Amino acid sequence: MKPIHRMAVNLGLVAVGAFGFGFALVPLYNVLCAVTGYGDARALRQISTAQPTQEDETRLVTVEFLAQLPTVGHWEFRPVVRSMQVVPGRLYSAEFIAHNLMDRGATGQAIPNIAPSKVTAFFHKTECFCFTPQHFEAGEQRQMPVRFFVDPALPKYVDRITLSYTFYDTQVTS
Repeated sequence: MKPIHRMAVNLGLVAVGAFGFGFALVPLYNVLCAVTGYGDARALRQISTAQPTQEDETRLVTVEFLAQLPTVGHWEFRPVVRSMQVVPGRLYSAEFIAHNLMDRGATGQAIPNIAPSKVTAFFHKTECFCFTPQHFEAGEQRQMPVRFFVDPALPKYVDRITLSYTFYDTQVTS
């Protein structure tokens, strides 16, 4: 086989492999979400139906709230309070403020993260602005609630949980 033919066959195999890899990314992403719990819409819907059943009034857990923006200048996004002390098993509400600083309407999506990651299974959001994209008109500011409870089965050595959100502009700018 001539070198030019061998190179054409190799390039064809690379193209087929790249296509196959791209095609496999969606199932791989779904598996990653199922394993880690990040970005899994089914898990978010399931978590949102959870309700507190009992309270553990013998302890308090500090929940810290953080807000991040991947870019500067398009949005303002912050928690109303930086932290609160919660009784495991009791339903609480916290609010975040989002402000569209652009002169046009925009849609944003908040992606949650819970730290330490081992307590993710014990932190339940029953209502959250992160479940769906949020549309804002030009200059609009809004308070967005998150309702949550900490499962009383949370290990006793955990006394601090951080709930952070990264707020992305879902529209591509040109």
